Amino acid sequence: MKKTIFQFILLLFLASLCLGGFFLGKHFVQLPFRAANDALHKDGAPFTLDFLIPGGTYLDEKATIGDVIKIKLKKTSSPFEKSLRAVSDLIPPRYRYLGDILLFFFWSLCFLTFFRVFTFMGYGRALRTSLFLGGVTYYFMPDFSPGSGDDILFVAFPLLIILVRFYLVRRSREKKKMFRKE
Repeated sequence: MKKTIFQFILLLFLASLCLGGFFLGKHFVQLPFRAANDALHKDGAPFTLDFLIPGGTYLDEKATIGDVIKIKLKKTSSPFEKSLRAVSDLIPPRYRYLGDILLFFFWSLCFLTFFRVFTFMGYGRALRTSLFLGGVTYYFMPDFSPGSGDDILFVAFPLLIILVRFYLVRRSREKKKMFRKE
């Protein structure tokens, strides 16, 4: 009974922490951009919002921090990204997706090799962990397909495998406990 109450309190604390962070972030992105950035400059803060200002874009007084972030994310200002997008448009989609899959499995193989050589992880755990870390690495590395749909897929699929494995192990342990009690 005490363990259940303690877990409930921890879950309630975690939920309140997440909700507090959500509302704080929502309040932050609704602040006016110019006034907030000018106040940070005036106070001599070590962290300002200058890195969010997209080049060649006029920001009026009414622009919020959220609006500036949306403008910054829409623009592809990197010459590397523009040239990669131009080259990837020339490749047929079937080969682009094949290249994405091979890139994902390359990163996963690198992590799998590291885990099997330098740790005492078993093959199953090392494979699940390396698939997840390969997906995370793939998410942040440039790939052949523009957009983030494939990136999210390569992170969500290994995460789904980990969660299903966690559920199956937990269910089998509960069944074993039930048979021991009887």
